[in-house]
Amino acid sequence: MKFFVFLPAFYIMSCSVSHNPLRKEVKLLQKGIIKDDSSYVYDLPFENGKSYVLVQGYFSRFSHKERAALDFKMKKGTKICAVRAGVVVRVKEDGDRGGWNRKYRPYGNHIIIQHADSSRSGYWHLQKDGVLVNVGDTVKQGQVIGLSGKTGYALFPHLHFLVWGFDEKGNWRQIPTRFQTSKGIKYLHSIKRYYK
Repeated sequence: MKFFVFLPAFYIMSCSVSHNPLRKEVKLLQKGIIKDDSSYVYDLPFENGKSYVLVQGYFSRFSHKERAALDFKMKKGTKICAVRAGVVVRVKEDGDRGGWNRKYRPYGNHIIIQHADSSRSGYWHLQKDGVLVNVGDTVKQGQVIGLSGKTGYALFPHLHFLVWGFDEKGNWRQIPTRFQTSKGIKYLHSIKRYYK
């Protein structure tokens, strides 16, 4: 099956702008040059039987220059699923604006889930009133937790996804994530469609 993704040219540019040492590690993991069998294998953040294009990946030039984050292109109202079991520690769903201007950042609706190893996963740009869980809820892997949107600092409707943890000194650190896809366990690449 063929598909077409229309994206601004700047979305497809090289991601060589980041000097974060994690960027090099991610590239080696994606190419299979180094192996990491110790990290958790996450579910894709959408329903079984669905597929979405990853329009921006780790350390991409557009807006992930220093972020090990992923952007899945999704229409408003697409069901978002938990990538891993955990407890909901923060939600925001009253944001009613979005656009390509930093002034919209405070309006970004989101869900943050803490996992058993104290890492956290975040889901951003959800639609207004699109959070389907509450702080303190325990969620299962694959459970529908929200609806995608375009709130906050967002050019078009999509799901911005990120996993992070804290080191022994309490410093925030990004965690590159492996996902179970229809073609096996993978570190995802930009401008590819992934099936669950």
